[in-house]
Amino acid sequence: MRATLRWAHSDLRTHRGEALFLVLATAGIVASLLLATALFGYATNPWQRVFTQARGAHVWLHTAVSADPAALAALDGVDSVAGPYPTESTAVTARGTRASVELRGTPELPEVGRPLLTAGRWLDPATPDGVVLETRVARALLAEPGDTVTVPGSARTLTVLGVADSAERRYRPGERPGLVWTQPSAVPDPTGQAIGLRLTDPQDTDYAVQRAVTVLGAGAIGEVSTWKQARAEAQGDNRLLGQVLGLFGLGALVAAGLAVHGAIGTRIRGHLRDISVLKAIGFTPGQVVRVFLLQHIAYALLGAVSAAALAEALGSRIPGRLGDAVGVWQGLPGHTLALGVVPVGAVLFIGATTGLAAWRAGRVPPVPLPRPAAPSGGRLPRAARRALGMRVPPALVLGWHKAFSRRPRSLGTVARLALPLLLIVVAMSAWTTIERFHDDPERIGMPAALTVRADARLGDRDTRALLERDPQVAAAHPGVEVAALVPGQTATIALRGLGTRAEPYPYPLAEGRAAHGPDEAVAGQGLLDLLDVRVGDWVRMMVGDQPQILHIVGRSIEPENAGRVISTSLDTLRENDPELRPTLYQVRLEPGADPDTVAARLTSAGNGNLDVHTVPNPVDGLSPLRGVVVGVIGVLALIGLIELLTAIGGTVRESERDLLALKAIGLTPRQITAITVTATGCTALFAVLVATALGLPLAHWLIDSQGSSSGIGAGIAQFPSGVLLLLFAAAAVLGAVALAAFPAARAARRRLADTLSAVA
Repeated sequence: MRATLRWAHSDLRTHRGEALFLVLATAGIVASLLLATALFGYATNPWQRVFTQARGAHVWLHTAVSADPAALAALDGVDSVAGPYPTESTAVTARGTRASVELRGTPELPEVGRPLLTAGRWLDPATPDGVVLETRVARALLAEPGDTVTVPGSARTLTVLGVADSAERRYRPGERPGLVWTQPSAVPDPTGQAIGLRLTDPQDTDYAVQRAVTVLGAGAIGEVSTWKQARAEAQGDNRLLGQVLGLFGLGALVAAGLAVHGAIGTRIRGHLRDISVLKAIGFTPGQVVRVFLLQHIAYALLGAVSAAALAEALGSRIPGRLGDAVGVWQGLPGHTLALGVVPVGAVLFIGATTGLAAWRAGRVPPVPLPRPAAPSGGRLPRAARRALGMRVPPALVLGWHKAFSRRPRSLGTVARLALPLLLIVVAMSAWTTIERFHDDPERIGMPAALTVRADARLGDRDTRALLERDPQVAAAHPGVEVAALVPGQTATIALRGLGTRAEPYPYPLAEGRAAHGPDEAVAGQGLLDLLDVRVGDWVRMMVGDQPQILHIVGRSIEPENAGRVISTSLDTLRENDPELRPTLYQVRLEPGADPDTVAARLTSAGNGNLDVHTVPNPVDGLSPLRGVVVGVIGVLALIGLIELLTAIGGTVRESERDLLALKAIGLTPRQITAITVTATGCTALFAVLVATALGLPLAHWLIDSQGSSSGIGAGIAQFPSGVLLLLFAAAAVLGAVALAAFPAARAARRRLADTLSAVA
């Protein structure tokens, strides 16, 4: 045991930098995996907790007032029914902020879909004008219990009694109205009613919706929302962040394992004589294997334990969403198990790769085999000899030959170095995609910067004149958005009519062409997947009791409503309903205009008749991903550094036998140093080329796959600029050359006696 410890201590002193980088890389990998686990828990748990405590409805039906829901309770699979609750669509204002809401007349605290009070109290019949705001609505209005909100265009005021959480689909300014509970007497002229269904089997949601629509009639259904849609919206970008962290964490773990495997293999080749001596004095093969195995497991264990301790102690203090995710995750039941399983799994994986490499050390014979008389590089190929004859510097020719003379070993080195570089290329592509979409939102289906809804007393002509009067408004496209039942009557989608044929709305298309003719439309990826159709197909849907048949001629990038959107011109929708009037306006601004400033100016000019909202950029929710990408690149750079140090060490050791011959033919120490440096640079350059050639299509596929799964659609991936890729390649190659320069120079200046002893 003492001899084993002395050998391990000596090896540690020789390879301090490599040991430090391995500890740091392991810590970064485990931290990434723990943060990914926290984000997955954070994405699902808060909504699931609210849904469970509130006994949330699995289906919410928004119907006409005339619909009779009595038969719904008798449907197969329906456990209980909430409502019907009379509803009214309106807007409320507070502190100069306006929000579109749905007033829901709720006489008492319901058993199904029960709001969970977070502040204040529930409705009181003694306060007929009292309301309870959903949390997101209250946050948008900056309202608290005791405040007063007003209904624009009337003298009506409402008193906020409380604030509550709900498991229903969340409020989105300018897109989806928020929820406000009130007494039924406060909804004297309801425009509809809301009915909640709690099912015995949540997986039968589509079947239950189909049966409910059949019972009530398609013409009575205005909108259908399900618990799956609410959960997907609640998870939002947190799940995506977790997937990104998990993907890069696992990729980095594989790269670290391969780097350790290569480092041990190189070290074994460089210490064959020392290992033979250990066996000659009594070391068993198992003891030799344990020297390498325990040493690298100790490095990995130190990094994993450090990462787990830091995540537990400081994780909740990370600013922003990551800190919130860790704080919530630490309170979940599976937190302790995950905190142990993730580090142990990482250590075991590194231990497995270490064991495979260390097993070779146990097979080294006690008597060292004689080294071959041929130089390590083998005979120079004809191309190399011709290059020397053309007066190409010998250092460049011999360096290139040394880098690729041993093909299996050289290709293994290139592959291990290319893997972390490939992941860095993928990370840069993700960063570039976020930056391009943040700077140019038109690429992700957001050509309009503002959404405007006007009161009924303002006509279309007056509204458009008011909007286009602003000097920074480029265009105001009138439109409507209604809920439509899909074929099979299992869900509702968003049917939009934006722009006219004379002034079409500029949808960003990823496939097909724009909709110009009658009955032509473009659709999001989520709708194509939902209906199992493709560009070129015809689809039939129901808007109330009116059928609408459209020809899908293109696929648009749709970040809203999970891509379940079909869009056509306002003229096409008017063919079925000539009396149709615009209910919203998508406003495009001049380049460089500030949306918030223009929105404030339009709100003031509308004198309370305009509800103006900036269109939220979904990429803004991915801002924590930038910090994640930077951290991931740092971890991958450490792994690449480990592999570079290993490659440099192996190249320097293999050059010892050639050193005498190179000096004998008249090469100076500087030229000999240049051979090793050139070999390292060529290896790094080839690895960069492989990483770029494979990383760019891989990044394109991963980003587009994520876009398709989220409903936005493929075609959103952006590649890094050529300048950035050149800088990346230059940094990798110049870094490798700089790292190789010092050890190569030191080896080239060794005394001849030392060289003779090394190769004897």
